[in-house]
Amino acid sequence: MPDRRGRVRSRPSGQLGRANTAGSCAEPPSAPRRRSRGSPSCARGIPVPNTPKYVYAFAEGNKDLKDLLGGKGANLAEMSNLGLPVPPGFTITTEACRAYLAGGEEPTGLRGEVDAHLAALEERMGRRLGQPDDPLLVSVRSGAAFSMPGMMDTVLNIGLSDASVDGLAAQAGDERFAWDSYRRLIQMFGKTVLGVDGELFEERLESAKDAKGAASDLDLDASDLRSLVTAYKELVAKEAGQDFPQDPRTQLDLAVRAVFSSWNGERARLYRRQERIPDDLGTAVNIVAMVFGNLGADSGTGVAFTRDPATGKQGVYGDYLANAQGEDVVAGIRNTVALADLERLDKASYDQLLDIMRTLEDHYRDLCDIEFTIERGTLWMLQTRVGKRTAEAAFRIAAQLVDQGLIDEDEALRRVTGAQLAQLMFPRFAERTERTERADASDDGDFRPIARGIAASPGAAVGRAVFDQDTAVEWANNGDRVILVRRETNPDDLAGMVAAEGILTSRGGKTSHAAVVARGMGKTCVCGAESLDVDPGRRRFTAPGGIEVGEGDVISVDGTSGCVYLGEAPVVPSAVVDYFEGRTAPTDGESDALVPAVHRIMAHADARRRLRVRANADTGEDAERALRFGAEGIGLLRTEHMFLGERRKHVERLVLADTDDGRTAALEALLPLQRRDFADVLAAMDGLPVTIRLLDPPLHEFLPDLTDLSVRVALAEARGEEDADDRALLDAVRRLHEQNPMLGLRGVRLGLVIPGLFAMQIRAIAEAAAERVREGGTPHAEIMVPLVGGVQELEIIRDEAHSVFAAVAEETGAEVSFPVGTMIELPRAALTAGQIAEAAEFFSFGTNDLTQTTWGFSRDDVEASFFTAYLDAGIFGVSPFETLDRDGVGRLVALAVSEGRATRPDLALGVCGEHGGDPESVRFFHDVGLDYVSCSPFRLPVARLEAGRAAVARDGGKGGDTR
Repeated sequence: MPDRRGRVRSRPSGQLGRANTAGSCAEPPSAPRRRSRGSPSCARGIPVPNTPKYVYAFAEGNKDLKDLLGGKGANLAEMSNLGLPVPPGFTITTEACRAYLAGGEEPTGLRGEVDAHLAALEERMGRRLGQPDDPLLVSVRSGAAFSMPGMMDTVLNIGLSDASVDGLAAQAGDERFAWDSYRRLIQMFGKTVLGVDGELFEERLESAKDAKGAASDLDLDASDLRSLVTAYKELVAKEAGQDFPQDPRTQLDLAVRAVFSSWNGERARLYRRQERIPDDLGTAVNIVAMVFGNLGADSGTGVAFTRDPATGKQGVYGDYLANAQGEDVVAGIRNTVALADLERLDKASYDQLLDIMRTLEDHYRDLCDIEFTIERGTLWMLQTRVGKRTAEAAFRIAAQLVDQGLIDEDEALRRVTGAQLAQLMFPRFAERTERTERADASDDGDFRPIARGIAASPGAAVGRAVFDQDTAVEWANNGDRVILVRRETNPDDLAGMVAAEGILTSRGGKTSHAAVVARGMGKTCVCGAESLDVDPGRRRFTAPGGIEVGEGDVISVDGTSGCVYLGEAPVVPSAVVDYFEGRTAPTDGESDALVPAVHRIMAHADARRRLRVRANADTGEDAERALRFGAEGIGLLRTEHMFLGERRKHVERLVLADTDDGRTAALEALLPLQRRDFADVLAAMDGLPVTIRLLDPPLHEFLPDLTDLSVRVALAEARGEEDADDRALLDAVRRLHEQNPMLGLRGVRLGLVIPGLFAMQIRAIAEAAAERVREGGTPHAEIMVPLVGGVQELEIIRDEAHSVFAAVAEETGAEVSFPVGTMIELPRAALTAGQIAEAAEFFSFGTNDLTQTTWGFSRDDVEASFFTAYLDAGIFGVSPFETLDRDGVGRLVALAVSEGRATRPDLALGVCGEHGGDPESVRFFHDVGLDYVSCSPFRLPVARLEAGRAAVARDGGKGGDTR
């Protein structure tokens, strides 16, 4: 069987550890998930020291214990407490899983607790597990604290065997049902527990259907299924090297271990990295009495949502499949009917389900995702959770719930995320594409509609069609945009889904695996495009009219309308971007009320946040866009961009100058150009702070490439056409060339080594500000000195700046004295922040370079070489250049904040690295006490939203978390 690393190994007994002779505790827990090992448990009131409680009946739990019981177990307990129809069962805790994964065997006491709870379940149900004449069957389901749909393992119909299949048939009065349940058990157990390739089972099922001439598995009779069971058992014996176990308790024990082990399965680890779920949580295991949706036309299974998870609109949403078990719906193997059709098929169950949906949404105060089964007209609830939703739905639902009085505006702010807002800002297909709905429409430019499916996850995705996950990953790593096309997806396709721009399937509905996972990841998805004949073997699909699309052909997938196009459909900015740009008024939003919902939540975020939000902008045009996106100033104006193009020749003259006069002439040529640059930005940001970073990169970056220049000079000399200027320039480039320029002559070192360079920039700023004052403006420039490692460096530049300010003030008659501060981007600067604050009026944390110098990384090199291996090995959960490394870089930031403000209580503090727009990093900067964050203009709305969320998080409440 699979061990804790996912390998297959055998166990002699197939049992769950040693018995706990003391029994189990009957009182509900009140402690968090990691209960003390020294706290007493109880069994019938008798204390048992140092024995944790590993198993809980549903009656003992509640929805707040998901860290201990997993989301599924906690919510089953909650529904039981609400009096809803839940099959009886019990939950093995995440603590038991962690103990198993840590030690490689079940923890002491677990078997005894399982014995006790299984006996109680058997007594309640009036039959024993696997009882030959009337077998109790159970499901063994995973359930982590965070939803991980399809990423871990589940086994249904545990307890069925050669000895009990006839008893099940007799009790059900349906021989076909019993043998169908048995073949499902062997198939799931063989794949999940014994590691048999699932495709081998599918091949035998398809062969049985072909032999019968059956269109689906429903057309197979009891005799066909009995033969299929024999074929499955032979397959297990051949591929697993052992017979399918006939002992019901052995089945249960092995299934529990397999679910534990699936926590460390490849697809589960990949999903956790994608969703930033910690690796050390473990999964709970839920053992639940089976109810059957495959007992005939009066039975079935389905998934329901209390609101549309794709759009947020209220109504009846979901899928239903008659005469089926739950995995048939999720897998998308058979296309479902809309949930509303259940009213026609079984009105009593439909009405009861609607009542339960209302109860759950009012109770959870959120969109609920519900799994249910109808067994011969009796409705059973198998699961509920706060449902995953698209970004659009998240904002609309949050606003709707405020209007309904179920939550307040603070909670609405907690219910949405910066990542979701960023998704809303992606482009969408142009209107002319959206109007083209007929699949037989004539060619329209370079694209045309070819099919329509179910709009499962909104967005506009364009890419080359690929038909398996390996190709998707390979092509995406090579820079290609791809669309993963499958008949239906399963958890093994996760890597390809992550790599793809969008997902297209010919089977399945809004609750299929493809739809659920795509919505959770924010990927565009169209499911159930039944008119497409997908042939993975030939790597192509055929659309109506005989249109063939092969691997590598470009297709466009519209997850909002469900349309599929051949070719590249044009895209336009999203409605949300139009709103931020000021092209759309908040009240002029689309009919689905998305823009008004975004405006409402953004307004509340702005009202609640303490952190100010500035922009990284280098030109007047950038500054104007930043203002439209809500900037409250500029936190980083990079002057190095002002030395490119035609101005490069002045830099070359500065480098080549070997006299003071030559250097002065070069600086004087640059001065008016710099002054004009600063004047444009100060005018755009009039009245708001503008933090201007003095020149940072090494000068050689503004000079010709050493190799190219060397070749040019050598060729000229060979032709006898030597150019003295090129020769002088080559000598200068060689002189300035560095082996590690990131740690060489750059930043403040340039200002100290190249006389007059920083003074010229400071004068340009001061003169631009003086001009702005004369025009009636109120400029607020801030001078930022880069790469300071010691206070002495900053003191020299500060004194030089004050001298320039005084000179310009005397020359112009305008007050132009501005704060001088530094960029904290070296560990030494953070460690000596108390000293540096004596000379600095503000700190701005340059977290890009601070991350590089703390880790000893060259970002450009490591991201192209070993970062992928580090992520795969779990060394990084996410790149430290994407989300701030709190333990290392974050600790330096916190230290610098503390020691800097101890020296200068009014020290202004901000951050201007890329982390300033990262949602998780923004929350850290709020907590550590910064005054502002700064990021690119496009990321400003995300920073504003997350700053507001950080403020309300501190006021209590965790908000929605649908991971």
